Amino acid sequence: MFFVPRRAQHRRAQYRRVCGLACMCSVSAAACQTADRVDSAGSPSTRLVATTRGVPSAGLSPADTDDFGTPLPTDASFASRIVSLNPTATEVLFAIGANARLVGRSVWDEFPPEAVTIPDVGNGIRPNIEAVLQQRPSLVILYATAENRAAAEAFARAGVRTMALRVDRIEQFMTLTMRLGVAVGEVSRARDMVDSVQRTLDRVRAVTRTAKRRSVVWPLWQQPVLAVGGGSYLDELIDIAGGRNVFHELPVPSPPVSIEEIARRDPDMIVASRKTASELDAKRQWQAVRAVRDHRWVTHDPALTGRPSVVLGSAAVSLARLLHPELITALPPLPSTPAAKSATP
Repeated sequence: MFFVPRRAQHRRAQYRRVCGLACMCSVSAAACQTADRVDSAGSPSTRLVATTRGVPSAGLSPADTDDFGTPLPTDASFASRIVSLNPTATEVLFAIGANARLVGRSVWDEFPPEAVTIPDVGNGIRPNIEAVLQQRPSLVILYATAENRAAAEAFARAGVRTMALRVDRIEQFMTLTMRLGVAVGEVSRARDMVDSVQRTLDRVRAVTRTAKRRSVVWPLWQQPVLAVGGGSYLDELIDIAGGRNVFHELPVPSPPVSIEEIARRDPDMIVASRKTASELDAKRQWQAVRAVRDHRWVTHDPALTGRPSVVLGSAAVSLARLLHPELITALPPLPSTPAAKSATP
């Protein structure tokens, strides 16, 4: 099984924890929950003209504003020099052939592997404004958390356009892709990517639709204990892959839960990386969970499941294979380089 180097895992884990993508932060759980609650009431609707089971289809069209309510660039000349502080956006720009425009990235932007050749300007949350401006960007792409509002305002004062895009759900990944396609003049390639990911997700869902649903819990952080909630793309992947998240009813991406509550809900399986599974297996308090005592682990690949991006198709295929090994022959194949591209059968 392919694993990401520990340094890369740690950096991406920090990003997810601060942004509320999946985990919680190296600061406090309260800070992460602040990020989870970012301006949901004020965010504009994304004009999705067609959806399939809650996931947008190829009929997607971009909204007029980003997730901070700022008008989106529609002239590709605004995106001649891009600093991307949003790892999903960076990966999408590579995938749609706009990576030559990138002049800066955050420390967490490590996919595809070629991304590390782009100058690193530091943190993506509360970024170093001077370090970013030194790259003379015409467009800065931010993750839309409340902690980045001040940065967006600072860039605007400096005359630099910004796009703040939140990516907690599969739908938001699709919307981000189309928005970036418009911004860089690559709408056709962006739509092709959306269609490709959508087709794979639909194929996986079709295969697992009649399979017995296996209940799972997906611990994301150990102290405090945080698990995948209903507000995360990981919850959606569980459903597509033929599972049932025991904390689906909790609306945030990564709610705090107790080991006692996990034991009470008695999941069939525990989803974790091999490293996390080994750590939890060795902790006495986790023996209260029957699935831990019985060693019923689903050891996922963080290189596929660790971000809502171009590998979402591969992530769904991989997770479905783990939850339902009896369906492997019916599922789409995984690509030969899973960390670099999505499953496109």
